[in-house]
Amino acid sequence: MTIPNWITFSRLLGLPFLLYGLHNPTIQTRWICLVIFLIAAGTDWLDGYLARKLNQISDLGKFLDPLVDKLLVLAPLMALVELGEIPAWAVFVILARELAIAGWRVNQPTITGANIWGKLKTVSQIVAIAFLIAPLSEWWQLPTLIAFWISVILTIISGIIYLLPPNINEELEINN
Repeated sequence: MTIPNWITFSRLLGLPFLLYGLHNPTIQTRWICLVIFLIAAGTDWLDGYLARKLNQISDLGKFLDPLVDKLLVLAPLMALVELGEIPAWAVFVILARELAIAGWRVNQPTITGANIWGKLKTVSQIVAIAFLIAPLSEWWQLPTLIAFWISVILTIISGIIYLLPPNINEELEINN
């Protein structure tokens, strides 16, 4: 296990606290949950940066990082469904995409890292979840919902792009 892989694994440690805080949310616990979520999300950038900087990119990291990302995203989304703040069907779409791509990736001859669409999807999900967790005023309700639906749309687009034949997928990467 490399340092970046340990950092990736450490993201999981915040999930029980995040879920506990969202189970009985108050303004104070939501702010605490937001901090926990943003620290955990920040380690996603940190582990990737260190893996490249320390030349410690590994197949385990390429597998573990997106798996932990999925848990970090899906856990608060399911808590927010339970609170009635977002529709379950939208979270199901995200979950279905994540499971389909995880299954697809496992059957590939080599483990590849996320492409630009996968990275955009992850960033949009983190932004949307941060807005959804934060106890913001009513004024932020529309921007928060827009951020959430953008993340759902990018989730669908990135899933379709992953499943395209390699030659079409390469063209999309070159054009972006």
